[in-house]
Amino acid sequence: MDVEKRITAAWQGRISGCLLGKPVEGMSMREGKDFMENYLKEVNSYPVRDYINYVENPHIRGVNIKCCKGRIDKAEQDDDITYLVLALMMLERHGLDLSTDDVARSWINLLPAGATFTAEREAYLRLLTHMDFGYQFGGERKFDLDLINDNEFNDWIGAQIRVDMYGWVLPGNPSLAADLARRDAQLSHRGCAVECSAYIAALAACIPESKDRKGAVVEALKFIDKDSDAAEAVGIGLESNSENLGQILEKYEGMSPVHSLNNLAIVVWAFLSFQDSFDEAIGEAVAAGWDTDCNGATVGGLVGLDLGEIPDKWTKPWQGKVSTAISGLGELTLGDLVQRTISLVSKFSEPQKKIS
Repeated sequence: MDVEKRITAAWQGRISGCLLGKPVEGMSMREGKDFMENYLKEVNSYPVRDYINYVENPHIRGVNIKCCKGRIDKAEQDDDITYLVLALMMLERHGLDLSTDDVARSWINLLPAGATFTAEREAYLRLLTHMDFGYQFGGERKFDLDLINDNEFNDWIGAQIRVDMYGWVLPGNPSLAADLARRDAQLSHRGCAVECSAYIAALAACIPESKDRKGAVVEALKFIDKDSDAAEAVGIGLESNSENLGQILEKYEGMSPVHSLNNLAIVVWAFLSFQDSFDEAIGEAVAAGWDTDCNGATVGGLVGLDLGEIPDKWTKPWQGKVSTAISGLGELTLGDLVQRTISLVSKFSEPQKKIS
């Protein structure tokens, strides 16, 4: 399968999965899986196999309404896509030498504070507190990163949704993809959240070179701490199947719906359990609950990368138009984002860039 098909489908899958999960994100987090499932049944969107129909509900408001079936005309702003585009821009500027400081400066210079949440918002505020003006423009860092990622949300999912690009542009090089993900993640996160991020990037890098999805999932485990909670979450996802989501729900009962671990287990479960259908993979990832738009996006991107093609019904509504919160960008086009990503794949595949 050629690179263009994989990268195109990865972008399409991630954006479509994000749009799918966005309307029900609030009710999943605040009211739980059963409440969300009842709503999906009420609006004739269960099982989830297409964009969600809309019936007025206090949990679905603002831009989320525009992510419902029949109301989509572009990919609306969402942090899952904003950070993907930002990672592309950072790699274009800094290449494989991208550092945590480069990520920090990119946030300050390109990312409005209002587009950050939880751990990212806390890290942003701490950056503003501890940095001087020189740092913003490339000057020496005079503070410890531990001051920046010391926050109550630093084991949540925020870093895990920022890192797909590092795997996309490094097919067959999961070690370097995982390393780049860690450099990004540690600005705002610690421990298991950093390892979860490294795993997602490594998995994306493994997919093009693996014979099957399970092989990629197992291979990617080699690039994170085998004794970590992240590795355990992957293992639980591996042990589960389409008939056995209960094991994951039981293991992580009571955990924050936006934690890194429970959502990583869902991603692995959905990626492995529904291999015959893109619709089922992202639909069940969303219907599983917790962080619905993040999991829909991550699974969508991974499945797209594997299949190299997704059904037109997912892409036609948003017409290749992509919005982000990045300062000054305006509306982007899918075609341009794909070509820029492919250019990096080609650039980084040079022999001297390869790290085993």
